[in-house]
Amino acid sequence: MKTKISTLFSKINKFLITNYNNSLSYFACNLIALLLGFFFANALATLPGQTGEWGIVVSGLLVAITEIISKIVYTIDISAANLNKRRFLFFSLLNNIKLGIIYGFFVDSFKLGS
Repeated sequence: MKTKISTLFSKINKFLITNYNNSLSYFACNLIALLLGFFFANALATLPGQTGEWGIVVSGLLVAITEIISKIVYTIDISAANLNKRRFLFFSLLNNIKLGIIYGFFVDSFKLGS
């Protein structure tokens, strides 16, 4: 089972790196990361919030995580000379997950406000 998962991740990694120059593949990966962050925000804001005790704690934790991701992503030098393709793709996907989480927070706040 462990080898199947590792081969799956290696195939996905190989696909992402080899198709990095393909703009449609790059756009699709970023869109999937954005939607994954939106899903995380909705799932983590609603599931622990059902008891009424953990909603604020989870939201605070997600805000702290997004701030840490912002600090990591925006303090690195994203010039082509200092960053290889794999690291640039990782930071780009991580940033899009963060943006999806923030977007999910806004959608939840509009749902609560109406």
